[in-house]
Amino acid sequence: MSRAPQAEPRAPSRKIRVLVADDSRTVRRRIVGALEADPEIEVVGEAGDGEAAIALCEQLRPDVLTLDMMMPKASGVAVTEHVMAYCPTPILIVSASLERGEALGTFDALAAGAVDVLDKPAAGDEGDAWDLRLVSAVKLVARIKVITHLRRKLRPARPPPAAEAPGGARADDGSCRVIAMGASTGGPSAIVEALSPLPASFPVPILLVLHIGAPFAPAFAEWLAGRLAIPVAIATDGEPLPRAGQPGVRLALPDRHLVVEQGRLRLTDGPERHSCRPSVDVLFESVAVEVGERAIGCLLTGMGRDGAEGMLAMKRAGATTLAQDEPSSVVFGMPREAIARGAAQHILSAGAIGPTLLALSRGTRKSP
Repeated sequence: MSRAPQAEPRAPSRKIRVLVADDSRTVRRRIVGALEADPEIEVVGEAGDGEAAIALCEQLRPDVLTLDMMMPKASGVAVTEHVMAYCPTPILIVSASLERGEALGTFDALAAGAVDVLDKPAAGDEGDAWDLRLVSAVKLVARIKVITHLRRKLRPARPPPAAEAPGGARADDGSCRVIAMGASTGGPSAIVEALSPLPASFPVPILLVLHIGAPFAPAFAEWLAGRLAIPVAIATDGEPLPRAGQPGVRLALPDRHLVVEQGRLRLTDGPERHSCRPSVDVLFESVAVEVGERAIGCLLTGMGRDGAEGMLAMKRAGATTLAQDEPSSVVFGMPREAIARGAAQHILSAGAIGPTLLALSRGTRKSP
């Protein structure tokens, strides 16, 4: 079995070779200028349409492809599908987040194997803040070792028959109250794969933290809702924690921690954790305190260690904990940290998580 993509150190003497694809000459000039200003990066080619992007990627074999979504001759999604199938390359989507169709296409590209997304600079933005963000994103994406990714149609699947939960969980141990889930790099695809087996009648509410740029959050909620049978909404500060029997996903807002407090969902502007807000750790720790053994914690693909300590807190509170396995993770960082701490009771592929949640939703306490 092929190993999963992982973050790997790059030899300091070798520059990161980047191919820039965008049909706007102005945007290409901005991207190329920002990248070439960094001594660790070399721009090896430019493409003004999708077909050229594919041809140059196959010819030049860059370390990173920066890719626009809306291009003539082949869309960003089509380019991503081809590149990841025939010449796997770390792809950074550089997308206009305010364009609904482009933003939704961005998540299709992420599901097809692109690694990360950065919003295009705003009109009149002449400072260097965006340039620095671009350079940082390219360097991060360059560390991801990608593998061949054959695009799968991500649609709600027919739920499998109920099965006995792993670890000997039994329906009479007490019903599950809430599922807390966190993801980062590679998250959109993993979330769909994990949750698409859940039927519209799935009885347990799901609280979700995804590390994603603020401009893309509304589009992600809409995109996810179109691929799951259960409803999806952005969490509202002060709303009651949905009761068992009220299925649906509540998504954390960008730049706000999502927590459970006195039976309600709260959105807070507390300090960042691991440079993240929202933080998976913050959500998991609140669920550990408020819900305890009647919760399930699920940690998916992502770089860094956010969620590992919070998952350990959930386990110590009696909750059931699941981590995505290495072969199915885009970046086996966050799950690996949880596993290393002994926080993950079950290590599963993204595709096995949904059936497991169906079984565990009947009861979360483990046999001794």
